[in-house]
Amino acid sequence: MARKRRAQETTVEAGSFLGCLNHFLTPAVWRQVLRGWPRGAVRWQAQPLLLVVLLMTWCAGESQAERFETARAFYVASYQRKRRPGKSVEGFQKALAYVPARLLRLAAAAIRARIYQVFSAFWVVDGFVPLGCDGSTLACPRSPELLQRLRTDTVQDDRPPTVWVTAFVHLSLGLLWSWRLGGAHASEIRHLAHLLGTLPRLALIVTDAGYKGYELLQAIVKADKSFLIRLSCKAPLYTTQRVNMWRFQEGLAYYWPVEVQEEQRPPLEVRVIHLRRKGKGKADVWLMTNVLDSERLSRETASKFYRWRWRNDIFHPHCTSSDHLYRCRQAA
Repeated sequence: MARKRRAQETTVEAGSFLGCLNHFLTPAVWRQVLRGWPRGAVRWQAQPLLLVVLLMTWCAGESQAERFETARAFYVASYQRKRRPGKSVEGFQKALAYVPARLLRLAAAAIRARIYQVFSAFWVVDGFVPLGCDGSTLACPRSPELLQRLRTDTVQDDRPPTVWVTAFVHLSLGLLWSWRLGGAHASEIRHLAHLLGTLPRLALIVTDAGYKGYELLQAIVKADKSFLIRLSCKAPLYTTQRVNMWRFQEGLAYYWPVEVQEEQRPPLEVRVIHLRRKGKGKADVWLMTNVLDSERLSRETASKFYRWRWRNDIFHPHCTSSDHLYRCRQAA
């Protein structure tokens, strides 16, 4: 009888929001997520706590308390046979603070693995997983806590507190993969380096010219990932004969900043790709990649991936508004 009740409880209408949620949060995912979960919060067990955190990312409301009320009500209505969680947003926050960040990261990794499984047929494109990376500075509400934590240490005290978000998006699917938050003076280059551990096998990191530097490129290579980065005019490129490349030219080259040479560290071998843009007033695009084999990453494929990156640029201003960012922080 208990098994029949559980089956009825988990049966949902195809295409419903709860059905889609359960499609990703399968029993196997829950088993992986709940392994080692603390049992100190009596009123907030692990499953309702995580579900309410996730549901708050989709709830509308001008405050966290409003979004909490909506998310909790949805959970209670959807799982009527389960024990009801706590009613206060203060209790919810205490229960969430009790959970180690390590377990939340494991939960995020388990969900990402399930996302990969669901979209596996569309995941790899031309031998790569194309992931665009970009960052945005966002204005936040002038709450006392945010004003204290996100101080810019400038004279312009009238400016709102700001936060920096750096995110990876699957360029073919337009799917948010992983992200990192920081203060107004955070470095998107450091953010990208921190996020390398979240990237899947065959990842190709596609970025604009802002992501540069020997340390970053070396970290990507050591992580066994590929990059496709737009070149700036000041890129320290050398020919394979180690002659300064005053004008870019296609083919193999060395990325070798002066300070790296002074430290007698080896150059990074890269390949330069030239994309000609048709139309009056349109400048050509020069790209740099550590995929040295032109058959593995052709000019046409590189052009397509970089074009997709511009297409997905609308993701950042749209999906990283301060309100949406606050919801993402609850789910991070």
